[in-house]
Amino acid sequence: MTRAVVVFRSSRVDDMYLYVDAAERLSRVPSALLERFGSPVEALNLDLDPERRLARVRAVDVLDAIAQQGFYLQMPPVPEQWQRRG
Repeated sequence: MTRAVVVFRSSRVDDMYLYVDAAERLSRVPSALLERFGSPVEALNLDLDPERRLARVRAVDVLDAIAQQGFYLQMPPVPEQWQRRG
């Protein structure tokens, strides 16, 4: 299953991205999330299939989230010093 996807970057939070269906755009993204996200800035258009390699997330997870809830929110990576404990 290949889906045309648009990726938006947040104008408020560095390294936060929203993946949405290209035809639906932001129509299924909750208004509360868009408020926190800030003005969406279109960053990328791509045809996404489950086998495609993405840098920080599995394509199949993105596709599932878009199908189920209309979007996939990619959060900023956790700083390395926060990951170390003990």
